[in-house]
Parts: sequence; structure tokens; C-alpha cells
Amino acid sequence: MNLRGRRNRPNAEVHTAALNDIMFFLLLFFLLASAVANPQVVKLLLPSSSAGEQSVAKKTITVSVTGDLVYHVEDEPVPIEEMEEVLQGQIQSGEEVTIMLYADSSVPIQDVIAVMDVANKLKIRLVLATEPKKEKD
Repeated sequence: MNLRGRRNRPNAEVHTAALNDIMFFLLLFFLLASAVANPQVVKLLLPSSSAGEQSVAKKTITVSVTGDLVYHVEDEPVPIEEMEEVLQGQIQSGEEVTIMLYADSSVPIQDVIAVMDVANKLKIRLVLATEPKKEKD
């Protein structure tokens, strides 16, 4: 038997107005962080490979070759004739360096080998970047 009336019960309320602001700022933070996280600014269509990712050295230099045969070292356009001097300037003596070569899938293999020759002259390890192979259903 409930002798107390329903009018005397305390009301329990949860104020969620501040949660909306917090969720908005978290969403905004993750959107901005994901846009900045991709260092590759030069958009390329990479060839695909079924091999997994390889381990690379502590310092990597990004070299990109676009479909119209424009070479980029760390997002700066560089003529192939000056590639050796530019790469030599970024290497410290005794430092283990790896070149990550991003070449568009439409680039002729001879132009990719030109970058490989420069890496061999400088005795730098070179890794050709690929996209993961898409599995067929």
C-alpha cells in the first residue's frame, strides 16, 4: 500500500545539451585529423599487389611519378636530371634511408627504372608502393 502520493516523488532529469557540443567537436576533430594524416598529396593510381606491407627504414623519402611524367620528391617537382642532387641533399651521412616510389600505373617502366638507377648510385634502398589487390567475390 503506497501511502505517499505520486506528487511528492522527485523528478530525475538528465541534461544532454552539453553532450551534443562534445560530439560535434569530436566529429570535427576526427574529420580534420583524417584529412591531414595522408601525406601523399600527389594523386596517383597505383598498381596492385598481393604482397603485404614491407618494413621500411626510420627515414623515408617519398618520390612520385605522375602519369604525365612529372617527378616529385616530397611533393616538390624535380626534373629527372636533378633527382640525384636533390636526394643526396636530403641524406645525412650514416643514415639509413628508404625511398618510397609512388608511380602511376600508366607510367612506362623505363621511367620507373630511371629513379631506381638514381637510388642504386646513391646506395639507397627503394620500395615500390602498390595498392592492395582487391579480392573478387
